[in-house]
Amino acid sequence: MNSSKKSKPSHLPAVQTAGARTPADFPVQFYTYDLFDKVRRTVPMIDAAISKIIRLIGSFQIQCTDSRQQNALESFFRDVPVGLTGQSVYAFIDSYLDSLLVYGNAVGEIVLDRKNSYIAGLWNGNVSDIAVVPGASPLQRQYFLHTPDGDKLLPHPDRILFSALKPPSGGIYGVSILQGIPALAEILLGIYECIGQNFDRAGNIRYAVTYRPSGDSADFAYAQERAETIAKEWSAAMQAAKCGEIRDFVSVGDVDIKVIGAEGEMPSTEIPVRQLLEQILSKLSVPPFLLGLSWSSTERMSAQQADILTSELEYYRRLLEPVISRIAKAFLRLNGSFADVSILWDNINLQDEVELAQARLYSAQASELENRLH
Repeated sequence: MNSSKKSKPSHLPAVQTAGARTPADFPVQFYTYDLFDKVRRTVPMIDAAISKIIRLIGSFQIQCTDSRQQNALESFFRDVPVGLTGQSVYAFIDSYLDSLLVYGNAVGEIVLDRKNSYIAGLWNGNVSDIAVVPGASPLQRQYFLHTPDGDKLLPHPDRILFSALKPPSGGIYGVSILQGIPALAEILLGIYECIGQNFDRAGNIRYAVTYRPSGDSADFAYAQERAETIAKEWSAAMQAAKCGEIRDFVSVGDVDIKVIGAEGEMPSTEIPVRQLLEQILSKLSVPPFLLGLSWSSTERMSAQQADILTSELEYYRRLLEPVISRIAKAFLRLNGSFADVSILWDNINLQDEVELAQARLYSAQASELENRLH
């Protein structure tokens, strides 16, 4: 007997944080998240800055205190499936950090097989699908999944990965780095829209051809015919220009040709646009030169901006380390190992490498001088 519904194979993993909802079930935060998505899509520089931060975070190496598990752990980090299209813990962390920056919160899940014997994959959840509330104690968290049938308590909170960016004191949810930017983005997009409209009006040059008949009676008698001939010849000359043909316009009498709107200059937008971009980039903590903006700055100022960005990246790394550590320890515990792990981050850029090398050189020189004195 064939059934119309196919049952799920028992060996497939179950993802807790993936669920369907109707718009009426969206929490209040969803509309804020949707606003941040819209700002990121409409202002390319914001999207470029967020992508630059994610790439500058750099890669990392996982080190296990049990050397026997090191190779297996590294292989797991490289090959673990992430969602439908991703692979490796590094891909999971990139998406996780992207959500953390844009929405102020990020949620993921360690997905186990049906027998809870191994990690089948990692899942980047949608933060608007999940509600986080305190449990029996303020230090215990409970996760609810928004569904069309109401909020569903997730039975395995130990598998959920959740991070908040700079949450207020006593709060649960974090704050997006885009907070405060939508108002500036709206003004910026308004300026760009006006620029486009002005170019549509003034950029496509239009001409005013004026024929003034003289006081002669013959001119007055044939003024209409001459005006029609002038209009016909002018139109033919303009149409020929579209095909690449150069035709001269020859006229008899007092004919005046002017560009419509040539007297009115387009307002300069360089200063207001730059002021808005400065405010946006200061919120994102990304130096302008990293985004191709050639604003005047000294070499020392650029170095200071790079130092500020480095401190921001180190802060984001500290938020990601507990997530990476939980994934690694979950893999080890399922393999019967109680070893600990440490995360070794790559240096952020080549400038750090040079500065570290110079610091080691200066330290060695100082040690040599001290040995000579003693």
